[in-house]
Amino acid sequence: MHLPKLASIGIRAPRLTGGNLRTPNLRTLGPGSVSSLLKIALDVAYILLALITGVLLLLWIASIFIPIDNLNVTVSDGADGRQMPLTRPLLLFGVGAITAYFGGFLMILRGLRKIFRTLTLGDPFQPENVRRLRQIGLILAVVTGGVWLAQGLVAARLAPGVMEPQGVSDLLTPVFSILVVFVLAEVFREGARLRRESELTI
Repeated sequence: MHLPKLASIGIRAPRLTGGNLRTPNLRTLGPGSVSSLLKIALDVAYILLALITGVLLLLWIASIFIPIDNLNVTVSDGADGRQMPLTRPLLLFGVGAITAYFGGFLMILRGLRKIFRTLTLGDPFQPENVRRLRQIGLILAVVTGGVWLAQGLVAARLAPGVMEPQGVSDLLTPVFSILVVFVLAEVFREGARLRRESELTI
């Protein structure tokens, strides 16, 4: 069986050359870039988190005055649970810990918004970004350590035998994230140094 050639019937085979293949041009810096879209998402998340933190702070203040007589709380870790009387210190500790947790991430989002603002302007290697990244890493470390200590305190003091305290292995992922932030801070510091040297050279 003899097949006709494509050229004889007016069909040309497509030619693929490296010069004709184009990838989408996605800008990562400057106005209208991916950074500007992420900045908008961070702004929305910051507003929502600020509202949540404000409501929690009001609840913490209200928990100082509201009556809690004859109220119980169930502390559980999975299927098992234990009922215990709700005391004023326990209520203040629980609401305060949650408020501090959200407040810590609110401060992280505030620093990220300022960093992404410089990315949107196309000028990321500013000395202020180094300080902001270090602050973010420090806040992450404080939040991680606070959650680890708080869960250990709740498990050991408030609900022994019901809740299991966190182990050291549970800190591996948060500690890795904290180290990545501090490494990024050093990268930005080096970028700011090179930028300053280039400006002096010019």
